[in-house]
Parts: sequence; structure tokens; C-alpha cells
Amino acid sequence: MNSATWYGLVGAALSGVGLYGLIVHPHALRKILSFNLLGAGVFLIAGVVARRGAGAGLPGDPVLQGLVITGIIVAFAATALAVALLLRFAAAAGTASLAESALPQAAQPSPEPATTADPGAAAQAGPKL
Repeated sequence: MNSATWYGLVGAALSGVGLYGLIVHPHALRKILSFNLLGAGVFLIAGVVARRGAGAGLPGDPVLQGLVITGIIVAFAATALAVALLLRFAAAAGTASLAESALPQAAQPSPEPATTADPGAAAQAGPKL
């Protein structure tokens, strides 16, 4: 086995573990990390495909290599955004888990309050902001 085959197998393993973690774990941070692991496997496989021609004496594909580098940068920015949104969600909901059993009762929507007997008083109060 040559090095390109090993890199391809490792990329496939990373993609498989990332996909498994994305499906199985209800915790949002683990989903973000699993998605990053899946992306790293895809980038590794794409890098192997781009470099595959070098074994035959051809230069590597610079377009695919540029796409991989751009994808890594975009994945980093998307991960930073996802973690920032997760922190905001955890502060608002009190938990970072996406399982419904983990959400507190206060986070679930409450029924509408009873209306007043005088409809004119509610109209004079104006809209609630």
C-alpha cells in the first residue's frame, strides 16, 4: 500500500466517525465537533484525489487543492459561528442539549394569558413591544 491509499482510508474513517457522531449524539457541541471531523475526512479525501496524479509523474490538481484550502478556512469560520450561537442558545435555554427531555419546563411555550373583560382598556394600552 502506498501513502495515498493510507490517506484515503484515514479520510474515509474520519468521515465515518464524524457521520456516526453527527447522527448519534444529541449534545450540540458534539454535533459541531462531529461535523468538523466529517469535514476533515472529506478534505483529506479531496486532497488525496488532488495529489493522486503526482504518483504518475503529473502535477497535483491546483484547483482542487485551492478548494480544499478554502474549505478549511470556511469550515473554521462556520465552526466559530456555530459555537457562538451555541453559547447564546445555552444561555437562553439553560442547556446546550438538543434533546427535548433536557429542556426545562420554563423554555416551553406557555398558554396565552386570559383577556380582560373590558376590550377598550386593552386597545388603549397599545401593543406590547
